[in-house]
Amino acid sequence: MSYRFFTARVVRFLVITVLFAVVPVAGHGQSASTDGTLPRMADGKPDLRGIWSNVVATPLERPRELGQRAVLTDDEVADLAERIAKRQVDRPPAKGSAGSYNHFWSPQGRPSVQSSLIIDPPDGRLPPRTPEGRRRADIRAIPRIERLDTGGYEDRDLWERCISMGVPRLPGGYNNNLQIFQTPDHVAILIEMVHEVRIIPVQPRPHVPEHIHQWLGDSRGRWEGDTLVVETTNFSHEAHFFDYRDFRGLTGNLHLVERFTRVDAETLHYEFTVTEPTTFTSPWTARVPITKTEEPIFEYACHEGNYALANILRGGRVQEQAADGVSR
Repeated sequence: MSYRFFTARVVRFLVITVLFAVVPVAGHGQSASTDGTLPRMADGKPDLRGIWSNVVATPLERPRELGQRAVLTDDEVADLAERIAKRQVDRPPAKGSAGSYNHFWSPQGRPSVQSSLIIDPPDGRLPPRTPEGRRRADIRAIPRIERLDTGGYEDRDLWERCISMGVPRLPGGYNNNLQIFQTPDHVAILIEMVHEVRIIPVQPRPHVPEHIHQWLGDSRGRWEGDTLVVETTNFSHEAHFFDYRDFRGLTGNLHLVERFTRVDAETLHYEFTVTEPTTFTSPWTARVPITKTEEPIFEYACHEGNYALANILRGGRVQEQAADGVSR
């Protein structure tokens, strides 16, 4: 384990420990929701604390045949739930599959009345890409193992190197939980996937200077009524953006606005608006329904010393030798 990795883990642990220590526990500064109202902190703000899951079976883009229909019928939701139950079986990986999982360990999501995660534009579809955005998307469509150089570890994807998966987050194959810690001055979000922690000030504070770029950007929060609004800028151009086909091509020019609204004791609405003029011709907004879960946060046992990197780089040297007509 590298010194840098060990130090980063210690810092994350200390930050979360301190935040947790100063957050009032239930019964001390928090009003319970026995009367059907939202749980609130001592300062009156909605209590967002807890472990939440964003596993949902809703596609990012709405199927074209649904047109402007943003909500599914009861029959359609029931049919979706039945199909999800049939997929969630302990079926082994396909023959010849390398490094995959039994389906039991890959949550298939839960049904939702939403016909798409995108709620704006009204057709539930991504806006057109710019010519430059299309070019980058085409590059990102190439599988990672083929797309990236193997000259050195710096050429590999940040997610592949277990450093960052970026924001915003969409449901993935596993590790879909997040834990929120809250004080009057800060909100911290511990993301299960790639063990990342976002520390978000919620008191007036300017963004860092424009020349300072970070993998998760520079986030600033504020309360608009009962909604926590988080504005993030200053993304690094080397940042990783969720490797979902519809996110391909995003760059550090991203301006991200997220909205966290607790609608009841068990549900948190997470909305985010993507504004990236070098990739999309107009902004777009998605809503991901997040639910309370009793599941724990598991360690994402991955770090910058990912052993697979050695084999990836070794394979790159073999390919170079083959191209040069050299055999060993």
